[in-house]
Amino acid sequence: MKALTWHGKRDVRVDTVPDPVIRDPDDVIVKITTTGLCGSDLHLYEVLGAFLDPGDILGHEPMGIVAEVGPEVTALKPGDRVVIPFNVSCNTCFMCKQGLQSQCETTQVHEHGTGASLFGYTKLYGQIPGGQAEYLRVPFGNSLPIRVPEGPSDERFVYLSDVLPTAWQAVEYASIPRGGSVAVLGLGPIGDMSCRIAAHRGVGTVIGIDMVPERLERARGRGFHTLDLSTCGEGLVDAVRDLTHGRGPDAVIDAVGMEAHGSRAAAAAQGLTTMLPDALAGAMMKRAGIDRLAALTTAIDLVRRGGTVSVSGVYGGAADPLPLLTMFDKQLQLRMGQANVWRWVDDILPLLSDGDPLGVDDFATHRLPLDQAPDAYAMFQKKQDGAVKVLFTP
Repeated sequence: MKALTWHGKRDVRVDTVPDPVIRDPDDVIVKITTTGLCGSDLHLYEVLGAFLDPGDILGHEPMGIVAEVGPEVTALKPGDRVVIPFNVSCNTCFMCKQGLQSQCETTQVHEHGTGASLFGYTKLYGQIPGGQAEYLRVPFGNSLPIRVPEGPSDERFVYLSDVLPTAWQAVEYASIPRGGSVAVLGLGPIGDMSCRIAAHRGVGTVIGIDMVPERLERARGRGFHTLDLSTCGEGLVDAVRDLTHGRGPDAVIDAVGMEAHGSRAAAAAQGLTTMLPDALAGAMMKRAGIDRLAALTTAIDLVRRGGTVSVSGVYGGAADPLPLLTMFDKQLQLRMGQANVWRWVDDILPLLSDGDPLGVDDFATHRLPLDQAPDAYAMFQKKQDGAVKVLFTP
């Protein structure tokens, strides 16, 4: 089959690789019909190469048609249409039953002391082959895939794999009072969808912050306040307070993560790490790695006293400094973590069946054949051609 594979920093290729096969009796094989390119994939493209091997298959936002089932699979049959959550979770262990599928005890990666395995996402998270491919082996066939109805296009459902539950959790964790206010840092796929979900759930003032003109215009088109970080500069806090009764928003969602603009020293350190041998780079990142924290520190500055910072952007530094004096003095709440996909499916799925209140049908800016994935990664990283969400057709 064809699959998008990692070969080095900024080097991904569409290769021919062996087809996946049933290994465990509850496995299913899914023929992928649509698969997404995620902002988190760019961390693999740029920073996290120490935890990848050449030939690793990337991607964790797939959906498709069940092609084959193992002998113990009773919940699905060939021909069923399914979305695959990016968490590899059993849905039967203690953590899964708490709605914490990202901490699944069955698939935790004990070698690295990390949470549940993820499709297509490094040795730190199980090194499970990903979904930017023609076929995908999916474990826990009775409990992991999300069965969706026939009829609507893939665009209606594919975001259940990651974008929708990640953004939903970001808003849920933000604890915004009805009629309250939220500022969203970063208007990529997760930030954009977080704005939409916040408005749908009754948030009164939604402020989107970015520096890419097309992303700001897209948010303005849905009626949100927008602020251009490149023009606001040091006046951003005052500009946000002007929109929130002078005190700041009730919550800030950081949808940017470890590769934020405006953190030159950390960016240089990340760049240096990518030039080291993998064993040394991995050890450094696990013990002394730092992130570009401009987005997170901005969130802490922006949020009102007693407010909440919700972090959905991925961070990976083990030695990141935080402004604890400010956080303590402002009496902030901080919530974060990988989205627990299945925890939010029952909340989200009805919004995909009747109408399209979140605008998922035209959420993608680019739909491309998988053969064009290497160029799409470069385009998305450089924020060219108005790229916000890219979907591939294998």
